[in-house]
Amino acid sequence: MTGGYTVPGTRAPMGLPEMHSRLMQLAEVIRDERGWDPVSWEIDCRPSGEYRLVLFRDAVGRVTGSGGGYEVVLDPGYRLPQPGLRQQAGTAAPAGDPERAATGFRAYLERRAAILGQAEELPPPVTVAALDEAERRIGRPLPADLRALYLIADGDGIGYRHRCLIENNAWLSLQSLVAEYTDGREWQDRPWFGWDLEWDAVVFETTPADTVRRCGGHPGWIRFATSEDGNYLAVDMDPARDGRPGQIIATGRDYDDGPVYIADSITSLLQQHLEMLEQGSYEKYEDHISLRRAACGVGTQQIIGGIPDEVPPTLQAIHVNDATGIVDLSPLTAAPGLLRLHLNRSVTADLTPVRDLPVESLRVTLDGGALTPLAGHRHLASLDLSATAPVDLTPLRTAPNLHGLDLSGAEIPDLTVLAGLANLRYLALTQRQWATLLDQGRVPPTLAAVRLAGKDVTFEDALVLASRVGLDTGDALRVDGSL
Repeated sequence: MTGGYTVPGTRAPMGLPEMHSRLMQLAEVIRDERGWDPVSWEIDCRPSGEYRLVLFRDAVGRVTGSGGGYEVVLDPGYRLPQPGLRQQAGTAAPAGDPERAATGFRAYLERRAAILGQAEELPPPVTVAALDEAERRIGRPLPADLRALYLIADGDGIGYRHRCLIENNAWLSLQSLVAEYTDGREWQDRPWFGWDLEWDAVVFETTPADTVRRCGGHPGWIRFATSEDGNYLAVDMDPARDGRPGQIIATGRDYDDGPVYIADSITSLLQQHLEMLEQGSYEKYEDHISLRRAACGVGTQQIIGGIPDEVPPTLQAIHVNDATGIVDLSPLTAAPGLLRLHLNRSVTADLTPVRDLPVESLRVTLDGGALTPLAGHRHLASLDLSATAPVDLTPLRTAPNLHGLDLSGAEIPDLTVLAGLANLRYLALTQRQWATLLDQGRVPPTLAAVRLAGKDVTFEDALVLASRVGLDTGDALRVDGSL
């Protein structure tokens, strides 16, 4: 909903609560009659009182970000592959040790009791049979050292209160651990935020590198503790090449860029906690202890603003905003792990420095430049391209992992090249570009979602595009009338 006006002599404009109530009533009617939930709709009201209402299922929806327009989802079940699934699996043995973990946990509890002046009440332990049944239900083994803790206490919660023993997180009961895993399966494979956010998303590499798979979520991650705000600690039972099964990672709501490596095991983490208490790295609040961990010192992962004089070698993402003049990308070769390079309202003339960088998400405006340096680029997954001169797309045909393109800001003389991009799943074009491509009959057959870019396009325009690219829009609801 955008805009508004008041006709002189009429009643006051509808207030937000009343508007929300009317929209909910409309949504309920459409849901009951058509089975659509949620619903996309657009209403065009004129000062005369004439209006037109168009409704359709959420396969077509408005994009509110840069460039605007509408998105059409052709394959709602398709999800872009996560880079971590291509990583080599770890083969090392677990670093945890159940006896050391149990000994360390008891020592940790004793030290906490000495600081607090009393022992902390914990739930009674679970049985070996209960642990075996939990593993059967989740379909994966638990690390031996985590099992050892559950044989001491079933989490750290009594009633509605948790002691937050592990990394200041509430340690879940075994029943809650199983429920978190079995009830949250839709978040295990990958948190999905819609095509407008996911087509050029990047998952960062962890530190140390190649320990945790570069995934937004994974079935091998078993959540066992939570900060109760959508973030979790998990044991990673399917690590990357240099990882260890049972290693501890942080994941969840605030980890859109990927998980964070915490420790190689519960055993090691408990040892760290005991050392923090002995060193005085904690805060005491009445009957509660909060550990105070020092900064990890993993280096700079992301820069927003401009290219610094000294580019940190740990840099994985950079957003260059509103730069004056032509941006020289050559300093970025000092960051061999750069994954995201976005020039926002900034221009470059030479992509050669990108050739040898593992950039997966690239957003650039080219000043008379060429895409030749991107030929054969095996990492490039998404490209948002604007240009001051016509651009030849031919070099992109040899980029094997390119799955997303936004060409709405560029003039492309030959759009038929797109038909040769075998792995393309997302494509954004202007209304004119789409018309040209459709008339030529060269729409890539592998598309899962498309975007009609432009701030002035309408829902009706999007429905026309949806129909032409293969989505059945015959049941769209249109209502004309006068208020």
